[in-house]
Amino acid sequence: KTVAFVGTYEGPAEIYTMPIEGGLPVRQTFGASRITFVGWTPASKIIYSTREFATLPSNQLVTFTPRAREANPSEAPAIERIPLYEADQGAYSADGKTLFFTRLPFQGSFTKRYQGGFIQQLWKFGAGDAEATPLTTDFAGTSKDPMIWNGRIYFATDRDGIMNIW
Repeated sequence: KTVAFVGTYEGPAEIYTMPIEGGLPVRQTFGASRITFVGWTPASKIIYSTREFATLPSNQLVTFTPRAREANPSEAPAIERIPLYEADQGAYSADGKTLFFTRLPFQGSFTKRYQGGFIQQLWKFGAGDAEATPLTTDFAGTSKDPMIWNGRIYFATDRDGIMNIW
């Protein structure tokens, strides 16, 4: 019932929400650095990517419960950092216990079949796991934008020569 997006209504890029029926947007973040909306968790939290908390020029995923319009507009929602560095895109399993994510952000090149040092690969991180597990290391190129549908993971990759969904 709610749409989340990045807007620049008040200066810097921030996360906003608004009812799907329409209405005024509600600013949800304040002062995030290089923010990108990623998606929603099964528990209706917003996931976004930011460099705000990284000690290196790298992205980290963050979640929060969006605040209602009636809340104090100067109070940003409490955020929870996902304990993964260099995690950029992601999607949770339906039970919310496993995060499938892309390690490293987009490296800025649209080179077909890029196989350099900044390739994006898919990883998974489950509740209680000590470390994340790589999933697409069988291919030396890009695998990104994980999506969950009917218990399966879909992702974009150019392993057949053209960027497609696998």
